[in-house]
Amino acid sequence: MKGGIMMIPIAILFVIAVYIFIERYMVIRRSAEIDDNFMNKIRDLVINGNIEGARSLCLSKDSPIARMLEKGISRIGNPLKDITTSIENVANLEVFKMEKKLATLATIAGAAPMLGFLGTVTGMIKAFWQLSQAGSNIVPEQLAGGIYEAMITTAAGLIVGIPAYFGYNILATMIKKVVFKMEATSVEFIDVLHEPV
Repeated sequence: MKGGIMMIPIAILFVIAVYIFIERYMVIRRSAEIDDNFMNKIRDLVINGNIEGARSLCLSKDSPIARMLEKGISRIGNPLKDITTSIENVANLEVFKMEKKLATLATIAGAAPMLGFLGTVTGMIKAFWQLSQAGSNIVPEQLAGGIYEAMITTAAGLIVGIPAYFGYNILATMIKKVVFKMEATSVEFIDVLHEPV
């Protein structure tokens, strides 16, 4: 195998990184999807006293915002501080769910190039060992072949690490946008509770 034994863990990290990116991208994208009129419908139902209707509407949607609002609606009648705390707790849990596996992707972004460099070092050691065994019969192709093998692992590590790094940042940015929507919606919901009936 060109590149030596270090190509195996690098290839495994590549597969894991691609899987995590695609899976998290789909989850986060679904989390961001919510009807633009959703909060208006919730506001109308709550102001009209149809608390169960508002809860049912939230339960019919599979999104962090809907789950967060459902928790707040279920606490209506309690002090506003308790409602806010309940909403924040659900929001924190939803953010944790979205961030799942992101640390692994960040680790791959850093570890893959290091494994590549390790492969380069071991490849160079192997090349120089072969040269030392050749004695006075040194053939330039031996050295070139060893260096070629060593450099492949560096390239492979970077080919895995750089996209993993960009993938991590893309997902982190997507999560920030969802968190911003969640915060804006929770503030809007608390404002609804302050509105006179």
